Amino acid sequence: MATSATKCFLQRLPCNSTTSSYETNTFITSSNLVRLCRPLTSTRRVAVRAQARPTWLPGLDPPPYLDGSLAGDFGFDPLGLGEDPESLKWYVQAELVHARFAMAGIAGILFTDLLRTTGISKLPVWYEAGATKFDFASTSTLLIVQFILMGFVETKRYMDFVNPGSQADGPFFGIEAAFEGLEPGYPGGPLLNPLGLAKDIKNAHDWKLKEIKNGRLAMVAMLGIFVQASMTHASPIENLVQHLSDPWHKTIVQILSNSTS
Repeated sequence: MATSATKCFLQRLPCNSTTSSYETNTFITSSNLVRLCRPLTSTRRVAVRAQARPTWLPGLDPPPYLDGSLAGDFGFDPLGLGEDPESLKWYVQAELVHARFAMAGIAGILFTDLLRTTGISKLPVWYEAGATKFDFASTSTLLIVQFILMGFVETKRYMDFVNPGSQADGPFFGIEAAFEGLEPGYPGGPLLNPLGLAKDIKNAHDWKLKEIKNGRLAMVAMLGIFVQASMTHASPIENLVQHLSDPWHKTIVQILSNSTS
């Protein structure tokens, strides 16, 4: 009876030496040995890869349209703005431009404020610079020049977004190649990429990631400078000097309490 009874056990072993993507069900009966092989499900492996991807909130399941292929994609889209693929492309470009403006703005504010507070130059504080009258040109002239220059640059950027690579076509004072875009949002050429960084823009993920991280940090810093100027009516360097002169009594807590009292 014992020898004729059917015995069964399960072995999770490879069916052959070349692959481990199968499981072996081995059945031993009184007459023969039967080995059934079937593919292992890949659900477990896919889940491990999904969990290994960094997200803005640990354990968050990112939306399917944010697959991690974009630079700086950590699955953050609580409003679902990127569900439309065309809108997502435009939002990516908009964030990139705002990040670059914020980085340039932070550098300009801190540099000019440092020159002003040290007495090297009599530059106006950054939030009063727009109302300052300059001797070399009137306000109307500066406004017109700004509209022309910014309009030209933004038009070129938009046309490159609509038709990538088109901005190197056509005559423009013989410097067409200086406006040749590597891809939308990443211009190249000797004028816009003088150091030759990230010439292979398709494989420059690290450079893109560093730029967008610094840009997002600059946008947050810019918001902080706006709030700081509104609350203290002083520049960031001035606030830093005040804090360092008396770190225990001149802090953000005292500033907020004095502004509300």
